[in-house]
Amino acid sequence: MAAVAAGAGVGLQLIGAAAATLLAAVLVAAVLGRRRRPLARAPLVEGKPAPEDGCAVGDGKGAAGDGGTDVIIVGAGVAGSALAYTLGKDGRRVHVIERDLTEPDRIVGELLQPGGYLKLIELGLEDCVEEIDAQRVLGYALFKDGRNTKLAYPLEKFHSDVAGRSFHNGRFIQRMRQKAASLPNVQLEQGTVTSLLEENGTVKGVQYKIKSGEELKAFAPLTIVCDGCFSNLRRALCSPKVDVPSCFVGLVLETCQLPHPNHGHVILANPSPILFYPISSTEVRCLVDVPGQKVPSIASGEMANYLKTVVAPQIPPEIYDSFIAAIDKGSIRTMPNRSMPAAPHPTPGALLMGDAFNMRHPLTGGGMTVALSDIVVLRNLLQPLRNLHDAFSLCKYLESFYTLRKPVASTINTLAGALYKVFSASPDQARNEMRQACFDYLSLGGVFSNGPIALLSGLNPRPLSLVAHFFAVAIYGVGRLMLPLPSPKRMWIGARLISGACGIILPIIKAEGVRQMFFPATVPAYYRAAPAAE
Repeated sequence: MAAVAAGAGVGLQLIGAAAATLLAAVLVAAVLGRRRRPLARAPLVEGKPAPEDGCAVGDGKGAAGDGGTDVIIVGAGVAGSALAYTLGKDGRRVHVIERDLTEPDRIVGELLQPGGYLKLIELGLEDCVEEIDAQRVLGYALFKDGRNTKLAYPLEKFHSDVAGRSFHNGRFIQRMRQKAASLPNVQLEQGTVTSLLEENGTVKGVQYKIKSGEELKAFAPLTIVCDGCFSNLRRALCSPKVDVPSCFVGLVLETCQLPHPNHGHVILANPSPILFYPISSTEVRCLVDVPGQKVPSIASGEMANYLKTVVAPQIPPEIYDSFIAAIDKGSIRTMPNRSMPAAPHPTPGALLMGDAFNMRHPLTGGGMTVALSDIVVLRNLLQPLRNLHDAFSLCKYLESFYTLRKPVASTINTLAGALYKVFSASPDQARNEMRQACFDYLSLGGVFSNGPIALLSGLNPRPLSLVAHFFAVAIYGVGRLMLPLPSPKRMWIGARLISGACGIILPIIKAEGVRQMFFPATVPAYYRAAPAAE
C-alpha cells in the first residue's frame, strides 16, 4: 500500500505539474506574442526631451503659480517625498505640505521589493536605503504544517546590488525628505491641509493650518495629493471604495535569528498568514494578520492571550522564544489593512497618488513599488511640459497616467488580494485544497516559483502572466484531487476549486478594470499627446 501511495503521489505531482506547465506555457506565449504599441516619447536633446508637436521643453524655469510654485504636494510620506525630489530635480518649484515632519513610526511600509528598488534607482533615490541599517532581502520562505520551502527572487539578470530592502519605515522616509529638501527649489513645510481651493471646477491650490493655528493658502497650477491611507481629500478626487479585510498586529522581535537569513517568512497559519522579516541588524518585524475589523483588546490582555495561545503554537520553533518575549515586553500595535481600487475623478489642477489613491492588502509588500512606479510614469509625462497653467488641457493629457500605470499597479494589486484569500484558512474544503495546491506548486521550483515570485517582487509585473500562474495553481490542485482515482466527491471538490479560483480573482480584476489592465493600448488616453505650449 505504501508503494502504491508513493507512486500515486509521484504521478499526481507529474500530472499536476504537466497541466500547470501547459496552461502557463500557452498564456505566457500569448503575453510574449502580443506586441503593444509604445507611447510616443520625445527624443532627447542634451539629456532633456526635445520639443514635440510645438510643446516647449522644461528648462528648470517653469512658469510659476501664485507665490512662485509650480506644484503643491500634500503629504511627505514615501510617495510625496520621492515625488518632490523627482519633480524638483526636473526643475519644478515644489511646495510640500506635511502634517508632521518628525520621524514616522509605523508597522507597515518596511519592505521594498526588488522591483521597487529598481524604481528607486531610476529616480536617483537609491542612497536613501543607506545608513539606516536596511537589510537585503533575497526572497521568501513559506511555512505550512511543519514543512517549508525557500523561494528566491529571480535576480540573475540584474546587478548584484539589486535585491529587496527592509528597514524602519520612518528612517527611510526621513532620508527621502532630507534628499528632497536638499534641492533649493523644494520647500518642505509642516502644516495640515484642510481643503482644496477650487474655482469653476479647477483646483487652484490648498488651504492649510500651521502649528500656531494660523490658516494659510498656497497656490500652484498643479496640486498632487499624497496624504496617505487616511486621506481627508480623496473624496473630492476619486470614488473611494475602501475595504478593510483584516488588521495587522505588529511586534518587534529582538536578537532573533530567522530560520532563513535575508528572507521574508510567511507562515500559512490558521486563520490567516503571519509575516516575519528583518527591519534592522538586530530586529525582526512580526505581523500577525487578524481577519475582520475588530481585534482582541490590548489593554485587557486579551490580545497577549490570543497571541500566546492561538498564534505562538503555529510559528517555527527557532523563533518561538523571541516571539513570546516580544509579547511579554508589551509593545503590541495594530493597524487596519485597507484595499481600494483606483477610481479617479479627473479634476483640472489636481492629481491623486500613493495610498490616498490606490491601496492593496500589504501581505505582499507591494505598496511602495506601486507608488514609485507611478512616480516614474508621472515624471515621464510631465518632463516635456514647461507650462502647467492650462489646467483643462493638462487634465486631459494626464488621463494617460491612469492608463499607463495600470499594468504594473493592477498586477501587484490583484496578486496581493488573491494571495491573501488563498493563503487564509477556510472551512470550505475546496479553498483549503487551493491553499495546499499553492504551497505545493511554489515548492516545485523552477518556472513554478520563479514566475510568481517575479510577479510578487515587481520584477515582471505582467497581468497575463499573473492569470496564467493563478489558474495553473487551480489546475494543479484539481490534478491532485483526481489521483489516485477520481470519485464523485473529489470531482465535486475540484469543480468548486475552479469556481472558487474564479470567484477570488475575477472580482479583483473587474475592480481594477479589464481593458486598462490587459489591453491598455486600446484605451485612447494611452496615446494622448502633450498639450502644446502657449
